[in-house]
Amino acid sequence: MMSPKKTLLSAIATLAVTATSLFAGEGWMTNIDEAKKLSKKENKPLFVEFTGSDWCPPCMMMEKKVFSKEAFKSGAEKDFILVKIDIPNGDKKLKAKNQKVLEKYRVSGVPTVVLLDTKGKEFSRFTASKFNSVDKMLGELKQQLRLKDMF
Repeated sequence: MMSPKKTLLSAIATLAVTATSLFAGEGWMTNIDEAKKLSKKENKPLFVEFTGSDWCPPCMMMEKKVFSKEAFKSGAEKDFILVKIDIPNGDKKLKAKNQKVLEKYRVSGVPTVVLLDTKGKEFSRFTASKFNSVDKMLGELKQQLRLKDMF
């Protein structure tokens, strides 16, 4: 039988591994300032999805059909740092924090995608639900990258 101390340490280690795999494996960052640093480091633009995960039907549809799909994440991560800014009604603290980010980027409705270059300058913005499949969304992202590089 393990001592209480060893049992606690084992539980903490298991929790840490589980938390790391849940969040790191998800592929999305939630802090735009940290994402900007990574964007510069990796020389990739930002894909910022603004969502209302627990109250916005088009947001929920996009999460189910596009953003949660491994094909989307692996395809988009080749060219972008993925950021999700959620304003859920069920988490007042997170909603208040992210409401400031919505205001900073002048997002008036969700689901909105804002694309930022490695300097944090916006080069595109669109309503996510217009591209309601993985293929449509990845196609739009490739198009936006081509247009960005033309100017």
